[in-house]
Amino acid sequence: MKENKYDDPIFFEKYSQMSRSKQGLQGAGEWETLKELLPDFREKRVLDLGCGYGWHCIYAMEQGADSAVGIDISQRMLDIARKKTHFSQVVYHCLAMEDMKFPNDSFDIVLSSLALHYVADYEEIVRKVNAYLCPGGSFVFSVEHPVFTAYGNQDWIYDDAGNILHFPVDHYYEEGKREAVFLGEKVIKYHRTLTTYLEGLCNHGFELIRIVEPKPPASMLDTVPGMKDEMRRPMMLIVSARKK
Repeated sequence: MKENKYDDPIFFEKYSQMSRSKQGLQGAGEWETLKELLPDFREKRVLDLGCGYGWHCIYAMEQGADSAVGIDISQRMLDIARKKTHFSQVVYHCLAMEDMKFPNDSFDIVLSSLALHYVADYEEIVRKVNAYLCPGGSFVFSVEHPVFTAYGNQDWIYDDAGNILHFPVDHYYEEGKREAVFLGEKVIKYHRTLTTYLEGLCNHGFELIRIVEPKPPASMLDTVPGMKDEMRRPMMLIVSARKK
C-alpha cells in the first residue's frame, strides 16, 4: 500500500497552514534556488510528479508552457490545485507516481518538488521519466537531502534546556524506509544516498546539468522561526538533468 498521508484530515490541516501552502512558491524557502535551475517553459509540455497544490503547473503555464499534467496521490491536494488553476491546458490526475503510464516522448519537461523521498523505488521512477521525456528533455527535482533523511526522525538533538546541540547523521549507507516526524505526525519516507540519486540518473540515460544544496534565502532568516538553524545542515537537494 502506497502511503497517502496528505489525505489524513489532521495532517492536511497542519500542512495547509505552512507558508508554502498559503503563499505558494514565494513561501517555499528553496524556490529562489529552484527557479534558477528551471528550463525555458515556452511551448513545452510539462509533467509534475507529486504536484500538490499545483503551484508548479501554474507557474509553467504563466511562463508560456503549452500544457501541463500534474499527478498526486492526494485527492485533497488536487481539489485545491483545481480551484487555484485557471488554465484549461492543465490536467490533474489522482494517482501515485509509481502507477503513472504515459506514451513515450510525451513531455519536454518533468518536475518533482519534495516528492521522490516518498517513493520506495526511485530508479523505477527515473526509468519512467526517461521514457516519457523527448530526447534532450529536462528532469528537475528537489528532495530532502540525504543528510536530513539518514537518521530517520529528522529532528535535532537537544540539551536538557531544550537548546539545539546538533543534527544527527547515522546509518547513512543503510538505504530504505524511515519513520519521520513531520508536522507532529508520523510519516513514512525513504532514505537514499547522494550516490544513489545521482548515479540513478546517469545509469538510466540522463546527464547531470546542475546539483545544488539550497540555503535559506536571506529574506527568511529573520522572519521565519527556526530558519537560521537551517544554515547548520542541508535540508534539501535540487538536481537538474537532461535526457541524452
